[in-house]
Amino acid sequence: MIQLPESIYNKMLNAAVSSSEEICGLLGGEISDGLKLIRKIYFLENTEHSGTHYSVNPKEQLDAVRDMRKSGLIPIGNSHSHPKSPSIPSEEDIRLAYDYDAVYLILSPLNKPYLRAFCIENGQFVGEELTIE
Repeated sequence: MIQLPESIYNKMLNAAVSSSEEICGLLGGEISDGLKLIRKIYFLENTEHSGTHYSVNPKEQLDAVRDMRKSGLIPIGNSHSHPKSPSIPSEEDIRLAYDYDAVYLILSPLNKPYLRAFCIENGQFVGEELTIE
């Protein structure tokens, strides 16, 4: 189960609806008794500047991981938006997913719920329970 503060959700939603590009970021937090608590989102530049795929700025990614370590957080996963498709993994998302410990959040203003959480099990994306509080 994943717990996301409403303030972070609102930042993600505002960023996604205000851009025609895919918005991407890293999620820092902590894990307690199997509950993945997201404490901070690090928005990263989409170096593709595309509405259908993204690549993150590697320097910003490294800076985010350094900040997590300094802040006592661990990498929980990543997030990105789908401005032109629903919040389900695309073929590209599936092909590029490699971290079986990561949470994958996908946000799309085209459907409700806007934000969905996934993990990888047996090489497949599987929905994961997400609460926004």
